[in-house]
Amino acid sequence: MKIDELASILENKIKEFDFSDINLEEEGKIISLGDGICTIYGLNNAMIGELILFENKMSGMVLNLEEEFVGAVLLGSENDIKEGQSVFRTKKVVETNVGDELLGRVIDGLGNAIDGLAPFKNLKKMPIEIIAPSVMQRQTVNQPVLTGIIGIDSMIPIGKGQRELIIGDRQTGKTAIILDTIINQKNKNVYCVYVAIGQKNSTIGQIVKKLQENDALEYTTIIATSASEQPSLLYLSPYIGITIAEYWMWQGKDVVIVYDDLSKHAIAYRSLSLLLRRPPGREAYPGDIFYLHSRLLERACKLSDKNGGGSITAFPIIETQAGDISAYIPTNVISITDGQIFLSLDLFNLGQRPGINYGLSVSRVGSAAQTKIIKVLSSKLKLELAQYYELQSFSQFGSDIDKITAEILDSGEKILEILKQSQFSPLSHEDQALLLFFIKEKFIRWIPKEKISEIKTNLPEFARKNYFNLIQEIEEKQELTKEIETELFKLNIDFIKDYIKKSAKYDTNLKQQFLEFSKKHLN
Repeated sequence: MKIDELASILENKIKEFDFSDINLEEEGKIISLGDGICTIYGLNNAMIGELILFENKMSGMVLNLEEEFVGAVLLGSENDIKEGQSVFRTKKVVETNVGDELLGRVIDGLGNAIDGLAPFKNLKKMPIEIIAPSVMQRQTVNQPVLTGIIGIDSMIPIGKGQRELIIGDRQTGKTAIILDTIINQKNKNVYCVYVAIGQKNSTIGQIVKKLQENDALEYTTIIATSASEQPSLLYLSPYIGITIAEYWMWQGKDVVIVYDDLSKHAIAYRSLSLLLRRPPGREAYPGDIFYLHSRLLERACKLSDKNGGGSITAFPIIETQAGDISAYIPTNVISITDGQIFLSLDLFNLGQRPGINYGLSVSRVGSAAQTKIIKVLSSKLKLELAQYYELQSFSQFGSDIDKITAEILDSGEKILEILKQSQFSPLSHEDQALLLFFIKEKFIRWIPKEKISEIKTNLPEFARKNYFNLIQEIEEKQELTKEIETELFKLNIDFIKDYIKKSAKYDTNLKQQFLEFSKKHLN
C-alpha cells in the first residue's frame, strides 16, 4: 500500500470517530488493530514504555510516538478489543512483581504465576525499565561464580557482576552449561533467574524437572515465554527477569540471570518493529537493536560495598548459524559482554562434552575472578592446549614425531579427557584443585589414556578417604601454600602407587621411572 493511500484511509477512519467527548491528552481511540499491534489516535501525553488500559481492562504498552498517532503493543489477546474503543493512560511504565516469594516459582512474561501453586501475597512492584547503576555505584569484579565445569572455572573464569556470553549453534550444549551452573550454586547463597525466550513448552518443562530433581528450583525463578506466545511477551520477558534480579541485588544478594536466548528476543523485537512500520535496517532489524540488548545487559554489575555489595552475573545465550559468530546479532552482543564461551558443533560431535572451543573462548575479567589456588594451578593450561592443537594439526601430515612432540600430544589428549564432563555432575572447588594439580605437575603421564576418565572420580574419592584434612584446608584457605603443595605431592604419589598396585598389566619401565620420580619429590 502506498503512503498517500494509507494516509487517506487513516484520515477517513479518524473522521468517522467522535472525539468531542474525550480528553486527547490522556485518552485515545483505536484506529487500527491487528497482529498484536494497535494504532491509537490521541494519548498526546503518552510516554515510551507507558502502560495503557483498554475498555475491557486489558493492558498494552506504548512503543511508537508519532506526530498524529501512538503505536502500542497488546499484552493480551486482541479478540476482546475492537477498533473505535477507548484507551486510557496510566501514567506509569510497565511494572512487574518482585520479591522472595518468586523463588521456586514459574511465571509468565508479565510476572504472573503459571505453575498452579498458591497465589502470591506479599510481592512488591518495580518498573521494568530503569537506568543501570552508575560507575560510582559499582566495584570491580573480584569474586568467582563457580560453574562446576572445570574447563570454564580454570580457563574462562567468571566473576560476580560479569556478563559472559554463551554462543554456539543449535544443539551444542548451551543450556546444559547453564543448568550445571545453576545446580552448582546450591548452598552458595546465590539466587538464580532463568528467562526462557521462545522455547518449546516441553523444553521448559524438562528444565523445571531437572532443577527440581537436583534441589535447585528452591533458589531459582523461571520466566517462561514459549514460542507460541505473542512477540510482545517475548520482548518483555528479559526485562522482567533483570528487574526481579535487580531487586535482590540492591538487597545485597548475589544473583545469576540467564537469557535463553537473545537471538529469539531480537527476532521478536524485529517483528514488533516491522509491524509498527519502523524503518528496517541490516537484516531487517530496526536501528535501535543494539540499544535493545545493551540497556538490558548493562544492568548486570557488582555493586560497591557502600551500596550493599550485591551483584548480578548475566549469561546471555546466542544461537549462531553454521558457527558464524560474525553475524549481526552475535557481534552486537559480543561487543556488549565481558567475554564469550564459544561452543563448537564439531567438537561436540567428536565427543568433547562440553564442546567448548578454548581458543575462541575468553573471559575479559580473567584471573581476577579466580581463587588463588585455581589461578596458580591453571596458569599454563590454556597455553598447553594451544600447543597441543597446533602440533596436532601438523602431526597429521608426518609420520616421524620426535619425543618432545609425542609427549605434548599425549599430554594434550589426556588433558582433554579430564576436561570432558557429563551433564548434572558439577565439580566442587576442591575437586577442581586436585585435578588441576594432577595436570600441572604431569602426574597424568603415569596413567594410560584409556583410564584417564576414571581419574575425575577416583582421585577425589582417594583424597577424601586418605587426606580429608588436606581437602578441608584447601577449601578454607583457597590458596596454594607450601604446606598444601607438599601434601598434594604426597597425595598424588600415594594415589599413583595405589593405582599401580591394583593394575595387573602396568608397564615395568614406566613403574621404575615413577619410583625414581616419587623418590626425588618426596626427598
